Amino acid sequence: MDKQQLKDCHQRIKPFIHDTPVLTSRLIDKMGNANFYFKCENFQRMGAFKMRGAANAILQLTPDQKKNGVVTHSSGNFAQALSLAAQSLGVKAYIVMPSSAPEVKKEAVRGYSGILSECEPTLTAREQATQEIINKQGATFIHPSNNEQVILGQGTACMELLQLYPDLDYVFTPVGGGGLLAGTALAVHCFGKNCKTIGGEPFEVDDAFRSLKSGKIETNTTTNTIADGLKTQLGDRNFPIIQKYVEEIVRVKEQEIVHAMRLIWERLKIVCEPSSAVALAACFRKKELLTHKKVGIIISGGNVDLSKLPFRPA
Repeated sequence: MDKQQLKDCHQRIKPFIHDTPVLTSRLIDKMGNANFYFKCENFQRMGAFKMRGAANAILQLTPDQKKNGVVTHSSGNFAQALSLAAQSLGVKAYIVMPSSAPEVKKEAVRGYSGILSECEPTLTAREQATQEIINKQGATFIHPSNNEQVILGQGTACMELLQLYPDLDYVFTPVGGGGLLAGTALAVHCFGKNCKTIGGEPFEVDDAFRSLKSGKIETNTTTNTIADGLKTQLGDRNFPIIQKYVEEIVRVKEQEIVHAMRLIWERLKIVCEPSSAVALAACFRKKELLTHKKVGIIISGGNVDLSKLPFRPA
């Protein structure tokens, strides 16, 4: 995957996505002793960056594949993204979601005409339910993060950020399944100038951190994190990109995630979900490294269950 493929992807998906704004905060700059530029994918269609990859993946299918529909399994954001992208393109979307997924995300899938199936909250159950739909409907499986067309689509968010601010020193992004981190790292490699990509990850689900250390894809035995969008693991398509182009992955504690999330709500005046706040929390952990630097942060999404906020509004 190269610069031209990213450019082509961006042109292809432009009619179906928003070019999201970049916000700044003098107070957060002061706290981190750096200049932060927040790429607000919480303002993306369906509320997260995943609309980009979903649209690109569907647009690359053959007419026969589109006719039979698409299927994915997802805890929330990609489920919504694929549903909305498919609806926009006149394609059926079959969505497998764990029963534990936030109700707000299930409702959104139904609202975007996604055909929802619920399953036990295990990867095995997800994959089994997905395979049954493939066998019955002939639908094409689109992985939420381990798919080259999805990775390219996700990379366009950072590409837009670098078009506005080409002299960034670092770009931070959360890492769950690895699609956003891999796409961001590709965009930084292709369009950045001496810029580095750093991932943020909760200590409670630090499989990507351990994978980068060991050189093989690791798994988590528990997923006890508030960042519900980061409970998935890396795949064989995105991991080699991450190995090649990501500088490091920084782990953060749960209370650091909540603190960063509250800061974003209070100071940027925007809604972001816990997974999004992981990137800012990682920046605060690397404060010495980032002193007087220009730092891009991908705010990955804003799909929050307001009945389960981790803090009380002041």
